[in-house]
Amino acid sequence: MSKNKIITVQNVTVTISSEELDDYICITDIAGVKSDQSRSADIIRNWLRNRSTLEYLSVWEQLYNPKFKVFESEHFKKQAGLLTFTPSVSEWIEQTGAVGLYVKRGRFGGTYAHKDIAFEFASAISPTFKLYLIKEFQRLKEEENSKERLEWTAKRFLSKNNYLIQTDAVKNYLIPKSNYKDNLEWLAYAKEADILNVALFGFTAKAWRDANPEMAGKSNVRDFATVNELTVLSNLETHNAQMIREGRDKKERFTILKDIAEYQLDILNEAEKIKIEEKEETEETV
Repeated sequence: MSKNKIITVQNVTVTISSEELDDYICITDIAGVKSDQSRSADIIRNWLRNRSTLEYLSVWEQLYNPKFKVFESEHFKKQAGLLTFTPSVSEWIEQTGAVGLYVKRGRFGGTYAHKDIAFEFASAISPTFKLYLIKEFQRLKEEENSKERLEWTAKRFLSKNNYLIQTDAVKNYLIPKSNYKDNLEWLAYAKEADILNVALFGFTAKAWRDANPEMAGKSNVRDFATVNELTVLSNLETHNAQMIREGRDKKERFTILKDIAEYQLDILNEAEKIKIEEKEETEETV
């Protein structure tokens, strides 16, 4: 589900929608810089009928969208500049399979563009506005990253302390018996979070809840993860997002993520073991 955030750029309210792939910016809001909102659709149409715009969109789609229909996009380019050529964003999406633009209805409705494309659109509207838009967007991302770092630090601290008070017997009890890594029937219907769970822990969130019904209401499997596991999980999320952009299917992504998880976790655990041994040796010599 997308998450919407609002920024204000030169007294213009602009909506940013965080989608599964990346941030998308409402270019309907940006078009309001040039005229009132009632003419935003016309402004976007005029921008879309420009050959330079179509060239840019086509190249972007070919870089990030493996399902983009290049041949169909050529029909748009050939008509660029003609007085009778007034394409809509919906037509561009439907005929080419584009993902860089989309139209949202209802609340926060309008035409949204991937941030790369939105900045390009802003250039056509006002170069000055584009600079302020980029600056405000960067401020928002820095604010989000700062908050995420604080939350991550707190979670690592709490998770580490929580893990330290667990005995081996309790931890073994928490782990449900399963063969999810070998039997991939669950994968066809899996959500992205469970693909990561199985790649790292070896079982789904539901399997953990079923095995631990008393704990399920107040916590989840990630609350019992070690610092090393949380570190690997963060890396897996980044790798998975990139593979989604590349259009890789679930089975391929899961296989790669599982191998990454096993490899990174082994390295981190071994490094931690060596660090503990070195510390113990130092204490013995003191």
